[in-house]
This record gives sequence, structure tokens and C-alpha cells, in this order.
Amino acid sequence: MKIDRIKYDDPVEFSLEIAVDRIENMLEGDYRLSKRAVGLLLLQEDEDILGIVREKEPGKINEIVEIVEEVKKHYSHPLDYVITMRRQEEARRISSLVEENTGGGKFSLREWLSRITMNPLTGIPILFAALYWGLYKFVGELGAGVVVDFLEEAVFERYVSAFFISLADSAIPWPVLRDLFVGEYGVITLGIRYALALILPIVTMFFLVFSVIEDSGYLPRLAMLIDRVFKKIGLSGRAVIPMVLGLGCATMATMVTRTLPTKRERVISTMLLALAVPCSAQLGVIVGLLGGRRGAVLVWAGVIGFVFLFIGYLTAKVLPGERPTFYMEVPPLRFPNISNVLIKTFARVKWYLKEILPVFILASVMIWLGKLTGLFEAVIRALEVPTRLMGLPRESAHVFLFGFFRRDYGAAGLYDLAREGVLTGVQLVVACIALTLFLPCVAQFLVNIKERGWKTAIAISAFVLVFSFTVAAAVNYALLFLGVSL
Repeated sequence: MKIDRIKYDDPVEFSLEIAVDRIENMLEGDYRLSKRAVGLLLLQEDEDILGIVREKEPGKINEIVEIVEEVKKHYSHPLDYVITMRRQEEARRISSLVEENTGGGKFSLREWLSRITMNPLTGIPILFAALYWGLYKFVGELGAGVVVDFLEEAVFERYVSAFFISLADSAIPWPVLRDLFVGEYGVITLGIRYALALILPIVTMFFLVFSVIEDSGYLPRLAMLIDRVFKKIGLSGRAVIPMVLGLGCATMATMVTRTLPTKRERVISTMLLALAVPCSAQLGVIVGLLGGRRGAVLVWAGVIGFVFLFIGYLTAKVLPGERPTFYMEVPPLRFPNISNVLIKTFARVKWYLKEILPVFILASVMIWLGKLTGLFEAVIRALEVPTRLMGLPRESAHVFLFGFFRRDYGAAGLYDLAREGVLTGVQLVVACIALTLFLPCVAQFLVNIKERGWKTAIAISAFVLVFSFTVAAAVNYALLFLGVSL
């Protein structure tokens, strides 16, 4: 049986097929793909192919771009959507030639599970169950609670920190230099301890959960489930991918926003990642801190969820653009492969450690230098003003300074304060809200500049800084006025 190539003819003046033929005839360079395939990728505005063609066809690239812009005017949907739907139509036509539908068959167990995960009536309870057992119980209580407590108390305090403090006392006669390594903010007693004893177990367990969800095929179904809600905030279900990745690392997730089809969606998702999506370590520490207080967890989650939806809705109203469209291939639902899960988890933990250890060590060194020069105390005094407005004690000011280096670094500092009993229940919730909404870390800020431009990145950071303290102060006053004790 002979199958002809897919035709993209449409009843419009300037169809895709005409555009593909024109671009194909203009291409003269050598490509690994057929020139027709290159033309189709150019119509879908593939950035990699566009860069290659710009190098190979410098005298024709402008005309090719004009053809793409012209053909886009004749379609109400993005061209990649039009091409994908036409390919699916052709695939169904071909399969109908060789398949016979006997009818009357029952759904398999996997198909039944697939359908209930995408049905709002059953999918939403399944989502909450996954969040409860995966994040709250496994990452929060087991990871940030049991495992972190063991590493902190039984390993670092008893052996690691004690050994290096004793070694520094005998080997380094200068107190200033000793402080660099084993002082209150030392490289070993703070930076490495935070990275290995607090952050490592939490991110490991989060990446384990995420790998299970990813390998099962649940993510595309989650995208289908929340597409209608995301449309209200100017996004489509496709944006669930960077948002879920943001729960691992918002820096990585911000780079993934480039896969979203429009600039409007990319800006909205970048704003929400910078504001209301906590990274895995920060989320794990916060859930662990609030784990014994169900009311505190509900207040924190309710405020963050409201901010996410409200700011997304306002941003979508302010930014011009069309209503987002959504299409996604849904792979078969399957039981996760253990080897796949372990390999993905190991790769992500390895990548995360490469990023986090140098940053934590560098932050400890910078804080040490800041204390020597007096800059550290000056910043702390400046941060005391908003901390007082939020009803927090002076000791909590350094948490936000840590959070500027990395959000999870700030969360680790909050963990120390809570363990020392400095914060009341209400203050702990307010601090968690403020830290969750606080400025994006340095790495995420630099990626925001790279992906969205420095004007947009600075505007987002300035808004987030003011908004985070304002919301936390409002929550503090509301809880005190209502007489709530958490």
C-alpha cells in the first residue's frame, strides 16, 4: 500500500502547503532533514532550525520569515497546532485502513485509570491525594522531619560539626579566620550543613516522587485536568510542566518556560514562578516546620494558592494577547519503571548538588565578608523594618538575606529559628508566607534576565519584594485581629 506525503491544503488564500513549497524551493544549503521537513519546522518557528537556516541562508532568511508571518495571518490557531492536527487526522485515516473496530469492548484498567485522572470529579481528589501522600507525608514529614532531624542531630551536630570545630580550634589561631569555617555562619557549620543535612534529603525525596509521577504518564493528564483553571490566569494546561518543575527548582523551570507558545504566557509563568512557586527544598522545610500544625498548613497553602490564582488573573488582564490554546499528546498510563525512576532521581540529585554546594559555600563566604565590613549588619537593620511590620522578631531578618542567595537557604535559616523556639505559631506561618513569596534567588533572577530581558526581570523582582512583605503583614494583622492561634 502506497502512502502519499501529508498535504496541508486549506480553503484559504495562502495555505500552509503553498508556504511549505515556497520555503522548500528557497532552501539551498545541506540539511540532515529533508527540505520539506525544514520548511515545516520553520513554519512552526523552531528556534534551533531558524538559527541553522539563518547561518546557511543569510540572504533569504528575511524573506522566509516574511512568508511565515504572512501565512500565520490566515489561521486562527498557531501553525504548530494546525500542522499537528493535520498529522493526527492523517494518522487516523491511515490506521482506519488497517484496523477493524469490533465494538462493544470494555476499557482496560489502565484506560479506566487514565480517564478518571482527567475527569474533574475524580481527578481533583486524586490530585489532592497525590499532594498529601507525596509531598506532605513523604517529602514533608518523612524527609524534612525524620531524615533531616537524624542527619542534623545524630550526624552533623554530634560528629561532623564537633570534629571540625575541634580541628579549627587547634589548627587556626585567628578567631576571624576560624569564623569563616566554623563560626555562626561558617562554611562548614552553616553552608555545608544546610546543603547536606537539610537540603539534600528533601530534594532527593522530592525528585523521587517527581520521577514516579513523570514516568507514570500522570503529568500530561494533570495538564488536561487543570487546563480550564489555567485558562483563567492566561495560561494553558501546557504550563503545568514548568510549574511542577518549579517545585523542584524554579531556575530550571524558568528556562523551560521557553516551550510555551506565546510571549504573554512566558511572562505570566515567569512571574508566578518568581512569586508563588516554592522550590522542593523550601517546600519540604516549610511543610516539615508546619507539619504538626494542620491549621497552619491550611493557612499557608490557602494564602499561597490564592496569591497564585489572583496575581495570575490580574497579570492576564493587564498583559495583551489572545486566549491561549492547548493541545498535548497524552501517552499511555503505565506503572513506573523502577530503574527509570532511580536513574532520573540520581541524575537530578547530582545536578542539584553541583549547583547548590558552590552557592551555599559562596553565600557563607559573602556573609563572613559582610560581617567583617559591617555590610551584613547594615542589611539586617534595613530588613528589620519590614520584619517588624510583619510582626516577626529581629532574629528573622537574616532569613530573608539568606533567601536572596537561595530560597532554600532562607528556608534552612527559618528551620534553625523554629528549632530554637524563637517564633510563635502565628509568626512561623507569617514567616513561611513571606519567604515563599520572597524575591527569586540570584540564580533565578539571572535566568529571568536572560529569558525575559533585564527590564522585565527587574520589574518582576521589585513587585515581588514589595508584594511579599505586604501580604505577610496583612495575614499577620488578620490572624491577630481574629484571635487565631496556630
